[in-house]
Amino acid sequence: MIRALSARHLPWHRSVLPRLGTLDTELLTSLVGRRHLLPDFLTPRPERFAPAFDDELAIARQTSLDLVRHDLLAPHAPGPLPEALRDATATDAKVVRLTATLCEVLGRYWERAIKPMWPQIRLTLEADMTYRARQLAKGGARLLFSDVHPNLRWHDGVLHIDEVTGEHRITASGRGLLLIPSVFAHRLAPPIHPDDPPVLAYPSRAVATLWAPASPPDATALASLLGAPRATLLRILQEPLATTEIARRIGVTPSAVSQHLRVLYATGLVTRARQGRQVLYRRSSLGDQLAHRVPVA
Repeated sequence: MIRALSARHLPWHRSVLPRLGTLDTELLTSLVGRRHLLPDFLTPRPERFAPAFDDELAIARQTSLDLVRHDLLAPHAPGPLPEALRDATATDAKVVRLTATLCEVLGRYWERAIKPMWPQIRLTLEADMTYRARQLAKGGARLLFSDVHPNLRWHDGVLHIDEVTGEHRITASGRGLLLIPSVFAHRLAPPIHPDDPPVLAYPSRAVATLWAPASPPDATALASLLGAPRATLLRILQEPLATTEIARRIGVTPSAVSQHLRVLYATGLVTRARQGRQVLYRRSSLGDQLAHRVPVA
């Protein structure tokens, strides 16, 4: 599942290989046909926005045996099936076992190769969708499809897709067209058969920046955001402290500390709890995230 990658994915590729361990990568790579086609039942059409991976895998597990056989054979036709998929043409019991094995291995692949990077991937995909929605609002379908891919053309209400496997026409009127960005696609992936639902997967924007290393923390950024006094307070409140103790540590009056603490508490960056006659302040989980983003000076 990691062969034929664009050079832009090499950083991800290098980080993933050690995590795969004993995973049956031969079985996974056998799913990819000569023209980089995949079995359709393993990529079900999403029924809602951002479905969970486990939910999509559950749909794949429930695929009918006839469709599993068809979808495993199709990417390799007219050539022979890879040895790892030979059970696709065997008895029903063997097809059931093969389907279960495929889904199990795909689940483990997701956990090791994709899930750790999913927050970054999802942000990239959602940024692409936001951009496409803005293009559609500004200029309709013409502007929406103008820069999706060089092989895509919108003309007189028809979306033309060049250089794809097969040639057929799909009517989307009344059904809508589902657009699915992908960070790993390098070309368009329209429906293979005329009777398939109108779905188009396409390469997402900004993939080249996806695996770029994060910029080093800037020690001055927190002070620029909150102001130097409040940034200092947030840094020292890794432990519960009373107002007078905070004032003593940073050399200001308790009243000045109280003013800043009211703002930090109101914005959810610190919490407070009473202990006897004192009120103790400490960074909240949100404050921890903000404080840990920059190095301690």
